[in-house]
Amino acid sequence: MEKFIDRVKIYVRAGKGGDGAVAFLREKYRPKGGPAGGDGGRGGNVILVATSSKHTLLDFKYKKHFIAEDGEPGKGKKMHGKKGEDLIIYVPVGTVVKDAQTGEIICDLVKDGQTCIVARGGKGGRGNARFATPTNQAPTYAEKGEPGEERWIILELKLIADVGLIGFPNAGKSTLLARLTRANPKIADYPFTTLSPNLGVMELDWDRRLIIADIPGLIEDAHKGAGLGYEFLRHIERTKFLAHIIDVSDFRERDPIHAFEAINKELALYSQELVKKPQIVVANKIDALSDKGLIEELKNYFKEKGYEFFAISALTGEGLEELKEGLWKKYEEIKTEKERE
Repeated sequence: MEKFIDRVKIYVRAGKGGDGAVAFLREKYRPKGGPAGGDGGRGGNVILVATSSKHTLLDFKYKKHFIAEDGEPGKGKKMHGKKGEDLIIYVPVGTVVKDAQTGEIICDLVKDGQTCIVARGGKGGRGNARFATPTNQAPTYAEKGEPGEERWIILELKLIADVGLIGFPNAGKSTLLARLTRANPKIADYPFTTLSPNLGVMELDWDRRLIIADIPGLIEDAHKGAGLGYEFLRHIERTKFLAHIIDVSDFRERDPIHAFEAINKELALYSQELVKKPQIVVANKIDALSDKGLIEELKNYFKEKGYEFFAISALTGEGLEELKEGLWKKYEEIKTEKERE
């Protein structure tokens, strides 16, 4: 299975500009034959290109230095040096590029094929032919090429999924993802089973597909860095809407409504925009629920709050078909709203 790498630091250096040439044409009646040194070529740029064919920054785990080609020096007969070839680096769609020293965002690559120049090649030096004047018809000097830009940059991947599954650890998100999609996440009965986001594709039929992300379980104070929460809160930002999974099997130990409100509090503390993201509520593990009246109570509570509510068992499959259709319906509603804006 491809390891998920979502943050890396790399060094990029653009190509140096080629030096200008000092050269002379050997022609009769001209001092030294006349200046004929050509300009040096510009150094190559370092360019990032977003591609939907990559889903991780794994390529950058071992290779950290990326250097573009230098420009060629100028030549005689006023021939310019060849431009250095640009270095193209492919990154996943959803990659945010930051300057490692200042933390400033250089670019945010959110579309397939989007490009960003992260280091510009140095300008080529001018050859001595450029410096000829009526009073200095045979200059014997030329410019050096300029160095290319260099910097350390941080690549940070934010998942782009249609639906983000959120909730406390052990709410059953990984099991649900496995049932809804073809994903095969690691599942076990202990906190923080999911140490990195998992992606899966839910296919209702040939033309109805949703990308679902299982976001690692949040806990209270996640926005402060507690647990794994803060590390992955940023992955929720790119999803179109959230499916909030609450565990109703241990309602005596953790009240489902309190769990729901606690997670939303963490979202709000991390980002006010995040908590405004559309949500549906999914009560999971109803197979282990003895008090069936609780489901009706929860349904009425969340309906009054304006949330669509689904009761399921990811383990047995109960209610999953209704949930699938509900997820698709919500996706279509949001898509239609965006098109109207």
